[in-house]
Amino acid sequence: MYRPALIATIAAVTLSAPAALSAQATGDLAAVQRHLQSVTTMTADFSQSDRNGKVLTGVLTLKKPGKLRFQYQKGVPILIVAESGALTFIDYSVKQVQRWPIKNSPLGVLLDPSRDITRYAKLIPGIDNRLVSVEANDPKHPEYGRITLVFARDGAAPGGLMLQGWVALDSQNNRTTIRLSNQRFGAPVSDNIFRWNDPRRSTTR
Repeated sequence: MYRPALIATIAAVTLSAPAALSAQATGDLAAVQRHLQSVTTMTADFSQSDRNGKVLTGVLTLKKPGKLRFQYQKGVPILIVAESGALTFIDYSVKQVQRWPIKNSPLGVLLDPSRDITRYAKLIPGIDNRLVSVEANDPKHPEYGRITLVFARDGAAPGGLMLQGWVALDSQNNRTTIRLSNQRFGAPVSDNIFRWNDPRRSTTR
């Protein structure tokens, strides 16, 4: 029910270098890089919508390096956690756990401040100069889909940009949109938040 759209977001890909960039594009990519390097922790509310209009909500928690948690609304039996170099998808309804390496995944952009975004992503032109959109995909593996991160220019945000969310498109043209709100940066985040119960051993969530 939830898995196809989520896999489009979290599938591991090796990202290729874009073509030569204009000075404006290079400047915006550098701004995105500064934002990603400036953020140490972030919490935000999120809404996730798919091509059928189904909307799920929850709370996103990020801690660098390498930790991420999507806690969905009550009644949604799934959890996504990044830790220990892997992105884990837990489906409590069927007691199933799947893991992917995150080092070269699209969401790895958010988790590893040392990565050079200018080497594997490209700017997407838009009509609203207040927004900066960055697309990542692997043309050698179209089955992994593509992801576009969207930022708003905001002088009060880390690096002058505020992550608004992202859009993922899988090889079957299933589109998933994540929108963020109430972004908060720099607050202490305990590592315990990224622990999870394995449903294959326990029914307690």
